[in-house]
Amino acid sequence: MGLDDYVNTFGAVCKQQYGGRIRKLTIDAKFTCPNRDGTLGKGGCTFCNVSSFSYEQGTEASISEQLSQGKQRSVLANAPASTSKYIAYFQAYTSTYDEYQVLKQKYDEAIKDADIVGLHIGTRPDCVPDDILDLLVSYQDKGIEVWLELGLQTANNGTLKKINRGHDFDSYKDTVIRARKRGIKVCAHLILGLPDETFEDYLSSLTQVISTGVDGIKLHPLHIVEGSVMAKAWRHKGMPLLSLEDYAHYASELIRHTPKEIIFHRVTAYAKKPMLLAPEWCAFRWDGLVAIVKNLAENGGQGHYVTGGTV
Repeated sequence: MGLDDYVNTFGAVCKQQYGGRIRKLTIDAKFTCPNRDGTLGKGGCTFCNVSSFSYEQGTEASISEQLSQGKQRSVLANAPASTSKYIAYFQAYTSTYDEYQVLKQKYDEAIKDADIVGLHIGTRPDCVPDDILDLLVSYQDKGIEVWLELGLQTANNGTLKKINRGHDFDSYKDTVIRARKRGIKVCAHLILGLPDETFEDYLSSLTQVISTGVDGIKLHPLHIVEGSVMAKAWRHKGMPLLSLEDYAHYASELIRHTPKEIIFHRVTAYAKKPMLLAPEWCAFRWDGLVAIVKNLAENGGQGHYVTGGTV
């Protein structure tokens, strides 16, 4: 039994829709972030170093070249049940943070590839003006599946300030309402293990995200990566981090509190060493997933609490 047996996963949805696995090709389109360039602040969010999760971070290759390279990696990986269709994932930094024409040119270059069936845009909740939402709608009208991925991380305004996000939950809520009103699907990113947060905070964030309206969710464990502000604090005096067992328990509990129609794009994450500093278990791609599946099998899957324990 795997994750698809207990969770409404993005992978399973794609298999049903396209007849096979659809792989995401990450793109570094040379965006920056208002929390780095001085508009809101400098140094970025305290947990952030994009190089820890982006294949293409720092590349000089064009968007078309990055897509071609991503396809080659996909072939070498010999992904089972894969199709020849892909999603262009603008992942690095804030992928709506530029002038309209610049964004349009970059998005257009991505979808020009005949194998691209989806466009996923990773960004901040406070950097999505109406004209960019309308631009994304225009791609949907052409048959491209669009997802707006919003890095919320937590709905706790005190924590958002502490980790130097530069926005509050109301900014997230405003963008979600405007996006979903246009028919754009929204995926919210949530981090478990942020400083001083407890399970009650995680559950509160999930509850507020669901209440606002959401189509997809990504769950991540807090991990310390080289080059982040948190790395300095971790080296200086340490920092409490979730164990594998605790993360699996908390993530599984959130999954059980989530209605079955919401799609989970991710339930855990990992980072490679030497970029990863801690916790050790985040260096292993499958450990978190295996622990979560075990917990779900023993205690119930997605929607278990929503449906009165029938899942």
